[in-house]
Amino acid sequence: MKNILEIEHLSLSLPSRKGMVPILHDVNLHVGEGKILGLVGESGSGKSMTAFAVTRLLPGGEKAELDGSIRLCGRQLLGISRKSMEEVRGRDVSMIFQEPMTCLNPVFTIGTQMMDVIRTHEKVTRGDARKKALAMLEAVHIRNGDDVISCYPYQLSGGMRQRVMIAIALSCHPKLLIADEPTTALDVTVQAQILYLIKEACRKLKTAVLFISHDLGVISEICDSIAVMYSGHIVESGDTASVLTAPSHPYTRALIGALPRFTGSHTHDRLTAIPGMVPDPSEHIGGCRFAPRCPKASAACREGLPPPLEIRPGHRVYCCHPEEV
Repeated sequence: MKNILEIEHLSLSLPSRKGMVPILHDVNLHVGEGKILGLVGESGSGKSMTAFAVTRLLPGGEKAELDGSIRLCGRQLLGISRKSMEEVRGRDVSMIFQEPMTCLNPVFTIGTQMMDVIRTHEKVTRGDARKKALAMLEAVHIRNGDDVISCYPYQLSGGMRQRVMIAIALSCHPKLLIADEPTTALDVTVQAQILYLIKEACRKLKTAVLFISHDLGVISEICDSIAVMYSGHIVESGDTASVLTAPSHPYTRALIGALPRFTGSHTHDRLTAIPGMVPDPSEHIGGCRFAPRCPKASAACREGLPPPLEIRPGHRVYCCHPEEV
């Protein structure tokens, strides 16, 4: 199996009033053809910034400092021109965002927006682009495509808008699909339908998927492998079953422990929370950045970043005391 996305030793700094602020630190990720990698962590962990680094849609624009390597099907994306990157976006890599209402243009119909994307990357007539748009809507189980392409975004439900976003993202058959919290604003029944569509696209088109979420329940449902991110660092990675059943980093264990339990009993236990907050990126913390919140932290944790340790084949953890977890 070949890797579609290969991120190696990626670091990112963004400009601020205080100068350049480090956001990502030595990030290493790989997504294989037809596979789904889940990137999980609290808000502020750097998940979305990793996606924006891949697509070069960073808030700092050209002032952002990127170091390391991002390869898409073997092609190095760091350093290529803005024009070349515009050709890559939409054709080779597409993105589904958390809130489709803010991503779809409110003054254009769904059909116009879909056809514009198709004609930007493919040399087809407007009529052929319309046929493809209808086919993509049908592919995401929208049966009344002729009616939907004439609608404006506000005329559709949240679930329907997210289906349209998936149809747009897949319209040029990208090699990599990035889904950034695509089910957060949806109810559980619609959420299940959206997850099914993403898995179906992955299977049929052999598309690699980088699935970003803070919801471990969703991650366990859809992902082949998981990378846990905290404060811009990958702290644990491996196949889904291994990471969720035998977590080796205190942060991963804390995330799993914070999940609500539905036991069927009538007792009302308090939800378990992780004490403290994700540190501000500009805050200097020597050693492991989770140490101030970690119950297992020792002096060694504050002296330097722990090297990767392979707990079992393909399961890595960055922790000074994984055996104690």
